[in-house]
Amino acid sequence: MSRKPAQQAALFAPTLGDGEPHAGAPLAARMRPRSFEEYVGQEHLVGEGRILRRLVASDSLPSMILWGPPGTGKTTLARIIARHTNATFVPVSAVSAGVADLRKAVSESRARMSAGEGRTVLFIDEIHRFNKAQQDAILPFVEDGTITLIGATTENPSFEVIGALLSRSRVFALKQLEPEDIERVLRNALVDEERGLGRSGVAVDDDALAALAASVGGDARIALNALEASVAGALERDAAAPRVSVADMEEALQHRTYLYDRAGDAHYDTISAFIKSLRGSDPDAALYWLARMIEAGEDPLFIVRRMVILASEDVGLADPMALMVATSCQQAVHFIGLPEAFYAMAETALYLALAPKSNSTGTAYMAALRDVEATRNDPVPLHLRNAVTGLMKQMGYGKGYKSAHDHEGGIVEQQHLPDRLAGHRYYRGTDRGWEGRRKREREGDAPNNGT
Repeated sequence: MSRKPAQQAALFAPTLGDGEPHAGAPLAARMRPRSFEEYVGQEHLVGEGRILRRLVASDSLPSMILWGPPGTGKTTLARIIARHTNATFVPVSAVSAGVADLRKAVSESRARMSAGEGRTVLFIDEIHRFNKAQQDAILPFVEDGTITLIGATTENPSFEVIGALLSRSRVFALKQLEPEDIERVLRNALVDEERGLGRSGVAVDDDALAALAASVGGDARIALNALEASVAGALERDAAAPRVSVADMEEALQHRTYLYDRAGDAHYDTISAFIKSLRGSDPDAALYWLARMIEAGEDPLFIVRRMVILASEDVGLADPMALMVATSCQQAVHFIGLPEAFYAMAETALYLALAPKSNSTGTAYMAALRDVEATRNDPVPLHLRNAVTGLMKQMGYGKGYKSAHDHEGGIVEQQHLPDRLAGHRYYRGTDRGWEGRRKREREGDAPNNGT
């Protein structure tokens, strides 16, 4: 099939002609790949013989959602797909576009179809920012083929895209670029004389490229813009023999990039990794994920709240002190604040990771709850009721009640559950830690020494 370059709709900004960026555009825009051959990464989707590459080659393009971290090439991939399928590419940003923009895109698409100009790819960047009404507005036109939708999102589409639209689209998950992928992108930019830095005459140390590639969290856009800034600095410093070192890269980047959104998937994925590390008694992993969250700007009280929950849910009676440590951490963090509060948070994380584990509390409670739901109207046994009036006493309230304090060891055998549940057992302690010692004492295998 012969291919012509994709048409570029007027809504797209800093480009000339066929959507090509102008000479003054940032390096990341100038180096945007124009074909699958130039595209770096996502081999599982666009490699030879892979699913997305096959769909494009057969010109059987479905509406789709491209889901992946920032800087992994979602916009670029959408443009390449449009180019290779003779489609008019109409990009809108969900940050600034509204229903009126969508209706205009649909109207123009119908006009192109009537003129025999082929399909229109409507690319919606950050589609997760569209509300339900805005997503509903494009649904009929995706369904009848007026437009082919390509949505890009950094958030899980299962939660952010309405079900009706999701069911009419294919979801393709893009992976975070590896440092070697980023380094390949950087080297391509350094040798490209047409769009890149090939004519600058600058030399870049290999360790500088490797350091930059490892510091951007898989975001090619950040890497290219940092490279451009560092090259500009080197040329200003020594135009005759410009050279970029690791120090130049660090100055251009200022700090490492953390792929973290306090309201998005990274927020939930990282706290999940932290909690599972604590539950799995891995102190090193717990510290790593804790540091990731703190350095990314996560709310420290959110982290501590999860540690308080884990202290009861997963450590529980194997070490009752865990809950006291976690709640003390909450007080310390509230009182001290960051940055110094990381000491208390790290101490608590280590304590919870190293503590013996028991989920008997939650298991016992849920077992009791099931019986509560089945017997919520069962009366309290008379001997457990307080006889606060003479009439109550005449009715048998409190009759036969045995106080534990009047018996040896402070333990008395009597029925405390409703009649229908007599003998039911909910709590079954583990053999670990404090709980294990108490279990052995109750079974008569060890003396009760009060510890």
